[in-house]
Amino acid sequence: MCGIAGILSSGPAAPPSPAELSAMIGQLHHRGPDGTGTYCQGEMGLAHARLSIIDLAGGDQPIHNEDKSVWVVFNGEIFNYIELRAELERAGHRFYTQSDTEVIVHLYEQHGDDFVQHLNGQFAIALWDVRQKRLVLARDRTGIRPLFHTTVNGRLLFASEAKALFAVQGVPRRLDPHALAEVFTFWAPVGARSVFAGVQSLPPGHLMTVQGGKTDTRRYWDWDFPTEPIDEGKRSAADYADELRELMIDAVRLQLRADVPVGAYLSGGLDSSIITSLIHNFTDTPLRTFSVTFEDGEFDESAHQQQLVDYLGTQHSQVRCTRADIAAAFPRALWHAEAPILRTAPTPLMLLSASVREQGYKVVLTGEGADEVFGGYDIFKEARVRRFMARAPQSSVRPQLLKRLYPYLKHSPATSGAFAKSFFSEGIEHLNEPYFAHIPRWNTTGRISQFFSAGMRDATAGWSAYPAIEATLPANIRRWQPMARDQYVEAHTLMSGYLLNSQGDRMAMANSIEGRFPFLDHRVIEFANRLPPRYKLMGLTEKFLLKKSMTGLLPEGVRTRSKQPYRAPDSQSFFIDGKAPEYVEELMSESRVAQAGYFEPKAVRKLFDKSRAGRTIGFGDNMAFVGILSTMLIDEMFIQGQATSARPPIASAEPMAAVA
Repeated sequence: MCGIAGILSSGPAAPPSPAELSAMIGQLHHRGPDGTGTYCQGEMGLAHARLSIIDLAGGDQPIHNEDKSVWVVFNGEIFNYIELRAELERAGHRFYTQSDTEVIVHLYEQHGDDFVQHLNGQFAIALWDVRQKRLVLARDRTGIRPLFHTTVNGRLLFASEAKALFAVQGVPRRLDPHALAEVFTFWAPVGARSVFAGVQSLPPGHLMTVQGGKTDTRRYWDWDFPTEPIDEGKRSAADYADELRELMIDAVRLQLRADVPVGAYLSGGLDSSIITSLIHNFTDTPLRTFSVTFEDGEFDESAHQQQLVDYLGTQHSQVRCTRADIAAAFPRALWHAEAPILRTAPTPLMLLSASVREQGYKVVLTGEGADEVFGGYDIFKEARVRRFMARAPQSSVRPQLLKRLYPYLKHSPATSGAFAKSFFSEGIEHLNEPYFAHIPRWNTTGRISQFFSAGMRDATAGWSAYPAIEATLPANIRRWQPMARDQYVEAHTLMSGYLLNSQGDRMAMANSIEGRFPFLDHRVIEFANRLPPRYKLMGLTEKFLLKKSMTGLLPEGVRTRSKQPYRAPDSQSFFIDGKAPEYVEELMSESRVAQAGYFEPKAVRKLFDKSRAGRTIGFGDNMAFVGILSTMLIDEMFIQGQATSARPPIASAEPMAAVA
């Protein structure tokens, strides 16, 4: 895992300089503390910060081909590099390192832009073809690794994180009002938008080429589902389960490849338990696990974690996280996230990655992605019940099914029958739209816009959620089964924009930790997308086939346990005995809110006072508080303070020590 950056100058624009490349890659030291490298020739400059995991001695980047006509910098891992190298050597290519990076330049020589189709990995790639004066940028299929770009004064700048772009003189800094509207609806910007005006994100599964002043961006992979009903008579659930188990074993085996020790996160839920069990049962990798626990019983899953630790006999470490820890570390988490967030949940994961690093590990496998791939979220159950209710809207019995949702929530929206029926009937007029399942969530999140200032309301007057998401959907999505539509929207909004970014890559890389995600192996996704929908959601039992495939490999209590999403205390983290940290008081003061211009100062103050009194118990208020505070932090760090150092300009706690 690494950080990459670069500059491509066109026409009379100033060529990149070593000083500029050094400034850019200096902002990404946390992504690659083991060394840096640059290539700077004519109009092209490439820079790399290395986290050495494979070929520790010889894998320094940039990497080139035999005659140095193709150069590459790369952030990520190519898990099938051993097999690819053997194929390329048989085709006559000669290697000078043992790294996975080198297969990229030779694959490009062999296959042109189709080289990405051969990669099993998680990556952001910048490749320079010297002869053709052609730049190729590529991002992995599901968006695990970030890649941003902007054009300023005839120069294309790109980097793993936006802060590296801002290290170059002349790059403007301001927040995009439409992007904020998207964050406060979908939890993240959609498509190519980032929260910074003029800065774009290369979307997942896309490849971008720049040659002769012309830029072309195309999608090379996407989630796809059958447009015709699946013949369930051809194969039994047992056959599917056997195939899935073998596929997951292979995905885990590939992702354990490293020249450094590899650990695993253990949340206490099914998905991380599956990964640790597969490591234990089907590989010879020493099993080292890590988890985060909470002082609040509502969020703590330590008992479930310990159950699997005892079952597998893993060497295990925990980080215990308090509300005060979250408040103290929150600014640092935002500096790494580079985008407003609506929950504090990323912060404990940043503290967890710090403890992993302290104990000598650079790589961890996690269970992220299983819920999107195999139908694990409550949103899929909600949608099924809501569609069932819509067929008999006068029924008083059908809404009772909603009581089976959210058993882990202290303040569940399903506890009150009348409220639940009203809440989950939202958007029923959009029953046949691809985004139907997500409307209640988006409506709840979208209420944050009530706090927008008059200026923000004017700036976002032309923006509307449904057309914004509609523009990102494939043409044939309405021909898919309803659950397939739900999965697609979930994977392309919350998963790629928030879970893999703000809560995934950024929180791990804050402490130079590489997270790996076996459930997001594209072969696993393609297999799951061909399954009959009921093998994912059987009635209201989530991840039916995945659970079946693990029979005998997990304790039954773990294997059959209902989904409990990972959460952390939100607004209550920022008030201890009614007192907020100094930075929270300052950033949410009426004068500072007015100066930033995004929110209505008096409305924010009322929310602040409500939170101080402990009355923000609902999703809406909690998301609004965290969303507003995080936006103010982003403004303070990147717009007002214009942070360009390796630390944010707001004091934060140092990483916590692990508890063995």
